[in-house]
Amino acid sequence: MTLAALAARLGHAFRDPGLLERALTHRSAAGRSGLASNERLEFLGDRVLGLLIAEWLVERFPQEREGALGRRLSVLVSAPTLAEIGASLGLGEALRVEKAAGKAGLRAEQNVLADATEAVIGAIYLDGGLEAARRFVRRAFAERIAADPTPPVNAKSRLQELLLGRGLPLPEYRLIAAEGPDHRPLFTVEVVAAGRAARGSGESKQAAQQAAAAAWLAGEDKA
Repeated sequence: MTLAALAARLGHAFRDPGLLERALTHRSAAGRSGLASNERLEFLGDRVLGLLIAEWLVERFPQEREGALGRRLSVLVSAPTLAEIGASLGLGEALRVEKAAGKAGLRAEQNVLADATEAVIGAIYLDGGLEAARRFVRRAFAERIAADPTPPVNAKSRLQELLLGRGLPLPEYRLIAAEGPDHRPLFTVEVVAAGRAARGSGESKQAAQQAAAAAWLAGEDKA
């Protein structure tokens, strides 16, 4: 896919196409310093996305309190959501990665797609300002923000609420392993709650904790 075709899919005509090219450059293809990669744009895009989603949630759900809005926000800006959006836009196909990493399937990695999505948002913001970024975010996230009429509750929150409801101590999370290269980390976390343990893995410590909590809850459902 050409940059022009991707820009058309994104719905933004870049005055500086170099910004989009940088947003699609993974660290593995950016040289030793990494400054030509999409990491700085991802850093910026993460903050822009958080602001725009928070603004939208306050507008769309005027009767909800901060806690409910926060739960919605955490799901909408999570790596799985961002990766799904990035994949639907074809960012994986357009991403520049080191040749060997491409063969290893790096373009399809959840954290890589999520980072590229945030980098694209950062690039749109720098190229067209906050309104251009807002238009993109509201198009890209429209289905997801309308999908659930009730605020979602993540696995860690559900586990905590379950334990509190039973008068039990809060769960304890422990990092078991951190493996893989910097651009493809894999964390394994164990959670212990109510005398039972479960493990989960993810591309960040937070994701691994969520996976561990989900595994614990799945075991509870089977008991």
